[in-house]
Amino acid sequence: MSSKPEKERVKKIFSLLKKEYPNVKPALNYNSAFELLIATILSAQCTDKRVNLVTASLFKKYKSPEDYIKVPNEELEKDIFSTGFYKHKAKSVKNCCSALIERHSGNVPSDFDLLNELPGVGRKTASVVLGNAFGIPAIAVDTHVKRLSNLLGLIKSDNPDKIEIELKELLPKKDWINTSHLLAAHGRKVCIAGRPKCFECILGNLCPSFNKNAK
Repeated sequence: MSSKPEKERVKKIFSLLKKEYPNVKPALNYNSAFELLIATILSAQCTDKRVNLVTASLFKKYKSPEDYIKVPNEELEKDIFSTGFYKHKAKSVKNCCSALIERHSGNVPSDFDLLNELPGVGRKTASVVLGNAFGIPAIAVDTHVKRLSNLLGLIKSDNPDKIEIELKELLPKKDWINTSHLLAAHGRKVCIAGRPKCFECILGNLCPSFNKNAK
């Protein structure tokens, strides 16, 4: 369990982040839980910006799990080619859609364990969908969350599962969903990988990595 002083520091960090980024929201564009599920699968090893460019036309062409299943592999691969690892992702999307039909009548379940059991879906994807599509508290550990959690001294681990568990212990449940968005926003704007803008950072006084990076 975290000590009280540490929880107070964490509280200050996220209070400042909330003020700095008052309107945070998911970076991926979607209009349904199903679209968010597909977009999140495609976002692996790819930027959210690129995924949004691809899904702008993809979601007009494919409306349901059945649509993804019946299209030839080669065609789907071509449609998602620019997201990278397109053969693997096409297979994951098709397998996931098959499981949705077979297990959930084509609907995306609003249960973490059921989401996590779908082909191509891990804890991060399940948490993204659960939190953002259904409003159920969850913390999605992406590259920004992993990197900033360690730099800020919140966590000392590269294990996404451990990071998720420890962040949940540090933060109140009502803040879980926005935790990923706040850290991602700060990671994109200020705490940029390889070139952090430490002297512009609102968290400088609370960040143990400040002096090291500032040099």
